[in-house]
Amino acid sequence: MAPKLPLISGKDAIKAFTRAGWHLDRISGSHAILRKEGSAVTLSVPLHPELRKGLLRSLIKDAAIDLEEFLAYLIVLGL
Repeated sequence: MAPKLPLISGKDAIKAFTRAGWHLDRISGSHAILRKEGSAVTLSVPLHPELRKGLLRSLIKDAAIDLEEFLAYLIVLGL
């Protein structure tokens, strides 16, 4: 059974993705656009107080990282 995703803000998600090697490219309206060197994928993370679990799971999948790895980044950040 997969571990549960916590409710986190867009800013906290950006911090975790930054630990995974993504960097902030720009902010467009209420979304932060993240890029990773060598990847054709861009992540559009809404700067909302809470990200829905389906959206967060989709962002993690698009970033090509494991759910457990993402949760470990959150633990390291103390979130």
